[in-house]
Amino acid sequence: MKSLGKTRWARSVGRAVSVGLCGAALAATALSVPGSAQAASGEQSSPRGGGEDLGGGGDLARGGDLGGGWDLKESGTDARFRGLAAVSRNTAWVAGAKGTVLRTSDGGGHWRNVSPPGAGELEFRDIEAFDGRRAVVLAIGEGEASRVFRTSDGGATWTESFRNTDPKAFYDCMTFFDGRHGLAMSDPVDGKYRILSTADGGRSWKVLPSKGMPAAQEGESGFAASGQCLVSSGSRDVWLATGGASRARVLHSTDRGRTWQATDAPIPAGDPARGVFGLAFRDRTHGIAVGGDYRAGQPSPKAAATTRDGGRSWTTATEPPPAYRSGVAWLPGSRRGALAVGPTGTDVTSDGGRSWRTVDPGSYDTVDCTRDRACWASGEKGRIARWERD
Repeated sequence: MKSLGKTRWARSVGRAVSVGLCGAALAATALSVPGSAQAASGEQSSPRGGGEDLGGGGDLARGGDLGGGWDLKESGTDARFRGLAAVSRNTAWVAGAKGTVLRTSDGGGHWRNVSPPGAGELEFRDIEAFDGRRAVVLAIGEGEASRVFRTSDGGATWTESFRNTDPKAFYDCMTFFDGRHGLAMSDPVDGKYRILSTADGGRSWKVLPSKGMPAAQEGESGFAASGQCLVSSGSRDVWLATGGASRARVLHSTDRGRTWQATDAPIPAGDPARGVFGLAFRDRTHGIAVGGDYRAGQPSPKAAATTRDGGRSWTTATEPPPAYRSGVAWLPGSRRGALAVGPTGTDVTSDGGRSWRTVDPGSYDTVDCTRDRACWASGEKGRIARWERD
């Protein structure tokens, strides 16, 4: 897609101007690293939205209280982290501004700077991790600014496995079905979203044919706000969130991105700053969409919606979050509990996304939960947190 100046910035959520995020900020300090090299964890990751109960997720699903709150971790940087991959209660990766990638293997007590060398001018917006050693990170931007890097040694070394050479492409998000198969998506090129595919864990990529992709609306694109504009569940289902046009939409593929069906979503649209920003599916049928208008102070009266048929239809939340939300995650093992995050707070639902209540006022961009009953969040000014029970 051609550069649209401030409009393009709006769609990629934050190039040079603050969007007025609020909430407590974590002060930037020297990066805390143990004296000896921090060993990469071999723990296995979980698909986003899957896993066991979050030590309260079950109670939440039955209408109980989530309890606890976010425990801020000292990241040692002021980079904004819109990319987050939670592997376990102890191991997590974050990726963000200034080409920054951090990894922890002790629950956030220490963060190791494992940024790819020479990546300081890049904007990382999505990261997918298979365990404490293997991860794939996506840099966004027009033309060659869109790149993919891969590590298999905990970030000690990185290999650039993809660099976009089409000036009309702008990659936003990435997802993996398993340790080998994954996709990345670009804003429309020649009127259709472009899908990039890997079958070897991110070592190599190829552009899929566009024949099965519906035409994009005028002005439509994805939002690189939380790494959740492209999400998957199971071995073949994947969903793509859109905004910036007259209608917000969710596109669904059942064959790993070769053919797609588009459905309108009842999230605020009709402006480059509005649309669906984040998706989460706990299985191939039950999903939650969040979004709204990301501009500070702008109303987002319908900031969340749900589906029970894989995205063929969407229903507006009866009690949505009070403002724009960019990230969402199902509580592990819970059929009805989920968290949504955004610049003005964190909300929780105990009825599958129909109603939400705010439980924390802090600013976060994205959230991810794990099989071993942990949820992580990250955002502006180096903010990284793990949910701690009372």
